[in-house]
Amino acid sequence: MWEELYSRHYPELLRYAAAACKNQTEAEDVAQEVFLKALQNADVFQDLGPSQRRAWLFRSLKNLMCDRYRRAQLETAFLENREGEGVYWDPGIQETENRLLLAQLSQEDRMLFHLRYEEGYNASELAELFHMPAGTIRARLSRCRNILKTMLETGGTENG
Repeated sequence: MWEELYSRHYPELLRYAAAACKNQTEAEDVAQEVFLKALQNADVFQDLGPSQRRAWLFRSLKNLMCDRYRRAQLETAFLENREGEGVYWDPGIQETENRLLLAQLSQEDRMLFHLRYEEGYNASELAELFHMPAGTIRARLSRCRNILKTMLETGGTENG
């Protein structure tokens, strides 16, 4: 199934990504990342029909490209704000700080947060995966954001 899926959809996903990214290397990376994401979600993917699989791949591609664009914009803005301040920014330190903050959340909330903001799933998709109403997912994500915001503002690491 995976080889057929890849050979059938990779060329059109690549064309779509290349047209959107205007960068062939980045387009190849994001198109391949879509298939990695599909493999990571094989249990969900197996239950889909052929047209649903294609739609899932394209929706995932769009989400990944949007995430990459947003991340690039944030990184650019951050670095522009740091110019002239003489501040050295080490991405490894930031990643460690982020992990420490996220460690304050419960394991399930951490997973929800990761799937939503790193993997690009929306509340409806998460609701299906976790067998919960979408409103509950949105409420939990909102609570997570508030906890993390409070911890960032206060510099604390206590669970709130």
